[in-house]
Amino acid sequence: MTPNLDLAPIGNCAISALVDRRGRFVWACAPRVDGDPVFSALMDGSDPAHGFWDVELEGCVDVEQDYLRNTPVLRTVMTAADGASVEILDFAPRHPKHSRTYRPLAFGRVLRPLSGAPRVRVRVRPAADWGARRAERTSGSNHIRYLCTDVTFRLTTDCPVSHVLNERLFRLERPLAFFFGPDEGYDQDVGPGVQAALDRTVVYWRDWVRKLYLPLDWQEAVIRAAITLKLCAYEETGAIVAALTTSVPEFPESGRNWDYRYCWIRDAYYVVRALNRLGAVDILENYLGYLRNLVDASGGGHVQPVYGVGLEAEIDERIVDTVEGYRGMKPVRVGNQAREHLQHDVYGQIVLPLVQSFYDQRLLRPGTIDDFTALEKVGDRAFEMHDQADAGLWEFRTIARVHTYSSVMCWAACDRLSKAAIHLGLADRAELWRARAQAIRERIEAEAYVEEEGRFAASFGNRELDASLLQLTDLGFLDPMDPRQVATFDAIERDLKKGPYLFRYVEPDDFGEPETAFNFCTFWFIEALHLNGRDEEAREIFEQMLSRRTRAGLLSEDISLNDHQLWGNYPQTYSLVGIINCAILLSRSWTDVR
Repeated sequence: MTPNLDLAPIGNCAISALVDRRGRFVWACAPRVDGDPVFSALMDGSDPAHGFWDVELEGCVDVEQDYLRNTPVLRTVMTAADGASVEILDFAPRHPKHSRTYRPLAFGRVLRPLSGAPRVRVRVRPAADWGARRAERTSGSNHIRYLCTDVTFRLTTDCPVSHVLNERLFRLERPLAFFFGPDEGYDQDVGPGVQAALDRTVVYWRDWVRKLYLPLDWQEAVIRAAITLKLCAYEETGAIVAALTTSVPEFPESGRNWDYRYCWIRDAYYVVRALNRLGAVDILENYLGYLRNLVDASGGGHVQPVYGVGLEAEIDERIVDTVEGYRGMKPVRVGNQAREHLQHDVYGQIVLPLVQSFYDQRLLRPGTIDDFTALEKVGDRAFEMHDQADAGLWEFRTIARVHTYSSVMCWAACDRLSKAAIHLGLADRAELWRARAQAIRERIEAEAYVEEEGRFAASFGNRELDASLLQLTDLGFLDPMDPRQVATFDAIERDLKKGPYLFRYVEPDDFGEPETAFNFCTFWFIEALHLNGRDEEAREIFEQMLSRRTRAGLLSEDISLNDHQLWGNYPQTYSLVGIINCAILLSRSWTDVR
């Protein structure tokens, strides 16, 4: 089977996996999301020898798959030609236990006969050393131990262990339970234990969704996006990863294969902002702790655009050759060179979420004067770097310019610090930050403005466009009806829009000309259409984007123009943020159903 992105994530904010349409685990990393892949088949060709966990139904002719309502619990139903059928329920346990949230490094799987006399084969083949070999194993009376690279897993089951060890075809006559988790004893009957964990996990997620403030329209899409964004959170530290995968190319044979299993300050800013609109304050609050640790570590100096989920600064990029790559397309990268970049927008993306802590009464830990003082050091750095060249938000590897978006984010940092100082009663500090914000504004308006066209450019002193200029309105730098922003929007629509999709930019970069549209930018364009009073067009494009989702209701980073195929890492948090933001903007009001 040729790998594709029609995958359904499961997880519990400690571990996650991607499951394909036939109920096969094809991607999961441990002990962290940026670790060695235990299940690596997604990156290892159409018929890998290991790196997966599947259930084969003899004579299977049909597969149906969907999530249990308002959860990340995945249900796969297989039916054979003779009518025999089985059900698989896959999940990662997450529920209250002993006054804390139980989220083990584990997956649960329940396999049930539904009709007829189904014959099945269970194959559990974890990988080690980045897919180089099949994990070594030992076994006991009701468990199998798998020695993966950085962690040893134990599969505890009430299925005959020899059936699994020998991958034997057998008749499924009763429900079977599998707990693939830490190498420790399972202290209860595995069948009732896994079923109880499943039931409690369903209750947890439905209760979490019940507390979201949803728009009237497109609720299913918003709920699925919100759940998946939460799965991209690494709860232990508060980090939020950009995607669960590495090295899915932006388009075929492009070489644009990146590792997104890390916490980008920019991406996480957009995630918590979208989830905050839904009232999901738990993820925001946890992420603020992650940011405060970064602020302390920086001491007012340089901040990387990206860090490891454990706050690691050194996530150096390397290439591994032990797997073939997605559809055989190399390179497969581990780590990300962007950690070496100067990307000055990060200072704004640190300040903007953290200033909320000075206002938001829901938070268990409101912001303090000491927090404000520490955050001012980030503002100092923003002011210092606002007119300095950087790699920009698109992370050019060989192009350094003074990017307008980065400068506007530095302006936003100073602007928000001024407003927070007023709220905290710090009049002198408020005036200092107001003056700095004004100085940055004047510099942007002088250096990034193309006077003969009445619009802004993507960098100082140049004329090129990129989609990030649409964010000048969202950040409060310009009113959407400001003639300069209207002209900028018109130019972007003319030059960057291809069919219903928007490109980040169209000029050649380090790897040549882009060939796929960037999904998040299309959502930015939809927002801009709405702000320009063109709601009918905005809704039409939004519906088209929703139709491009996988059957799991998700999107990757990029989409091709001709066949609308998804490319880039998956599920992409940027794209899911776009679904939430546009649904909120374009939905009818709840008052419409009174």
